[in-house]
Amino acid sequence: MDMESAKESATASMVELPAAGDEVQTLLGVLDRNRRTFAWKCSGLDAAQLQIRLAPSTMTLGGLMKHLALVEDDTFTRRLFDRELGEPWAAVDWDSDPDWEWRTAATDSPEELLALWEAAVRRSRATVADVLSDGGLDRVGDFVWPDGQSTNLRRLVVDLIEEYARHTGHADLIRESIDGLVGEGAPRGD
Repeated sequence: MDMESAKESATASMVELPAAGDEVQTLLGVLDRNRRTFAWKCSGLDAAQLQIRLAPSTMTLGGLMKHLALVEDDTFTRRLFDRELGEPWAAVDWDSDPDWEWRTAATDSPEELLALWEAAVRRSRATVADVLSDGGLDRVGDFVWPDGQSTNLRRLVVDLIEEYARHTGHADLIRESIDGLVGEGAPRGD
């Protein structure tokens, strides 16, 4: 996965974070800024580098990439529409292997991991665009939590921002340990 591919992937259909945007522009801009930074943290690395761990954690950049692909799909498929997840998630016995995405990332190539994550982000962007035109951020999801409540699109976007922010911090530490790369995004002109 080279730097150019990661930058192109992270910016495709991306929403820029405006200085003074409305709620939708701001939320989607923050989400895409987090996605873009995460993609940059994982870019330009080979399979061995994507499996580097910082003790005592077992977390890797490859595992993070596969986990965030799952979270993208779970957020806007199951938690929004209460639909079953597609492949590769549908074939997993989550009860017997709850860390499947983390464990199996070690056998996936950088290209497979990037493709899986990019496809999940594309599906999420398309779903969010559809829902914004049909109820907007106030559109309540079909999934009902055990307490009887359902969340709206606004809450799901905020949850995904939080997930990316947390894991991008993890990615920052792992990437710094590999080659010293730090910061929020690729330097201008790269």
